Amino acid sequence: MAMPKGPQAFPRSEYLRRLSAVKAEMQLREVDVLVVTTTANITYLSGYTSKSGYVPQCLIVSAKEEEPTFITRRMDASAAIHQMFIDRSRIFGYPEILIANPEKNGWDAAIDLLLDNGFGRGGIGIEAASLPAVVTEKFRTRLPGARLVDFANMVSWIRGVKSDLEIAVMREAAAITDAGMLRAKEFIRPGVSEAEAAAEIIATLVRGADGKPGTDVSSFFLCASPRTSTCHIPWAEDVFRQGSQINLEFGGVRHGYISALMRTMSIGKPADHLRRIHDGEVAGLEAALAAAKPGATCGDVAAAFNTTLRKYGFEKESRCGYAIGIEWTEPTASLKVGDPTILKPNMTFHLMLGNWIDEDVGYVISETFRVTEAGAETFSKLPRDLFQL
Repeated sequence: MAMPKGPQAFPRSEYLRRLSAVKAEMQLREVDVLVVTTTANITYLSGYTSKSGYVPQCLIVSAKEEEPTFITRRMDASAAIHQMFIDRSRIFGYPEILIANPEKNGWDAAIDLLLDNGFGRGGIGIEAASLPAVVTEKFRTRLPGARLVDFANMVSWIRGVKSDLEIAVMREAAAITDAGMLRAKEFIRPGVSEAEAAAEIIATLVRGADGKPGTDVSSFFLCASPRTSTCHIPWAEDVFRQGSQINLEFGGVRHGYISALMRTMSIGKPADHLRRIHDGEVAGLEAALAAAKPGATCGDVAAAFNTTLRKYGFEKESRCGYAIGIEWTEPTASLKVGDPTILKPNMTFHLMLGNWIDEDVGYVISETFRVTEAGAETFSKLPRDLFQL
């Protein structure tokens, strides 16, 4: 009996629209088939979010065929049947003997599939930047009649401008993020352990909001006193105390799409220096959002923030954010001074203004936003407060 498909994240027409944009780029580069290996790009073009990318897998996009073909480890093929919009006949699972095999692996199965379908010659696109050199060499050796074309970040650039359906899903993710931050505000008190707080927040991110559950758990950072100068550590084996500062960064997830958020909290009255940093960062955040308009550059947004923050006597060494959508960061654009990427409507960014000033002082605030014809629209509904608990 054939396995029934599960509900897809988007309608078939949305995936075909995305594939059409990719095929147009393939035509420009005279590529007959594209081998997509980046997990976020596979998600974008098919709906697949299963965590199987640690072994060889790829989505094969033919310029002449409406639907792509997917090849993965046999034990993961069932997940593809449930999650992908494509027909069951286009999902192939290679045998377990190719796992941890020093002579042949899943990339050989993918190349065999290309050869069986007549793609041994002509232009073949690969995402070379995301592949180990030994894998690229395998493609060259086993496909000597093909012309390999590097498509690194090409799909990423296409997915940088979101559809209205994608924006709607990111708003759903943002509502989940807000619910998690509000739960943190309610639950964190002196004597509560960091682990208990993390469990409560993460549970909220899974339960979701507005009838929409979270579909995954992404990066989660809880950096509390005395570790507020850190940025990427999880909770510690410690408890919150009167006077503790808590820096939080996490995002709700819907079908692979993430809306990230950062907020700083204080148990009791915030220290004066923390209040000064907060005031400067919020002013800089609002200046950056005001600069985020179609035709401006990513560098313009960063410059607006940095110029404003300096007026308050502070500097931020790290970039001011990055494109966001599937899998937290999209590699095509950074909100940093000098980045020439031109903003377009429905581009989405995490305006990440965490500032780790020295070994003892750190502060976080952020907004995920989209570019509109009129400017920036933030997804979170929470105030830009320094939350006093």
